[in-house]
Amino acid sequence: MKLARCELEKRVFWAKVDEHANTLNVIAGCFSDWGQELTRAINAGQPSADVLPLTGETLALSAVRLLPPVEPVNRVVVAGANYAKHLAADFGLASPSQPVAFLKAYGALIGANDELRYPPLTTKLDHEVELVVVIGDSSIDASKPIDSVLGYTVGNDVSARDLQHSGPKGIGMDLFAAKSQDKTTGVGPWIVTKDEFPTGSPVLSLQLLVDGELRQDGSTGDMTWDVGELINFVQIRSSFVAGDILFTGSPDGVGQGTGKFLNSGELVEAKIDGIGSLKNRVSAKQG
Repeated sequence: MKLARCELEKRVFWAKVDEHANTLNVIAGCFSDWGQELTRAINAGQPSADVLPLTGETLALSAVRLLPPVEPVNRVVVAGANYAKHLAADFGLASPSQPVAFLKAYGALIGANDELRYPPLTTKLDHEVELVVVIGDSSIDASKPIDSVLGYTVGNDVSARDLQHSGPKGIGMDLFAAKSQDKTTGVGPWIVTKDEFPTGSPVLSLQLLVDGELRQDGSTGDMTWDVGELINFVQIRSSFVAGDILFTGSPDGVGQGTGKFLNSGELVEAKIDGIGSLKNRVSAKQG
């Protein structure tokens, strides 16, 4: 099942997507009204579609703007340093002994087809395609963390690399400046519920292209810590609530390693098999 957060004529709503028919069935209410019940129905093997409070309104998929599938009340958690080859090839680093996680500002997010803003403070704008986990249940059992997952979406954790290490001497990285620039991070196009994938942490191919040139080509099977391990790592430090999202790290091939950073006018496509793709064009550099 595909679930999209949409905007049409300033109205924001969730909808069930029928991609083949190019239609949407509008869902009543916010994520908190049905997300947890839907997640538990999927875990129980119940007909998940029966849980959704559909309004009966049908719209054309092409008629709406696809928003990031996370509401402003929720958190955007990013786990990094999760692909050993990425760390070695792009940064010259070995894998750390535990995951690394931080928060990204909600204002950094853009939808699947929105313009990607080129911020004024950077000259090294970089791409990172990532599997993004959507938490559906606030009650997380450490022995079965994937039970808390509703589904998955695609993310492009765009980074200002020259700002990433611009913190004062002795302080280290400035991840807020590097990772939370306004309107830079694509998420979407929708949530694909976990029952569309084999049980456990999904093994999916993920790619990123810039103007059709393949820059990143990897598999989530290469993650150092799988989805369940990342959920537990974050949960014991700061509890998830239903609707939060979790970026899970990026494979090698980013601009930091290749020297190919993003430029104004380029079309950036991030895609994951079985989920979908983001297509965001980089804006003129903001003054």
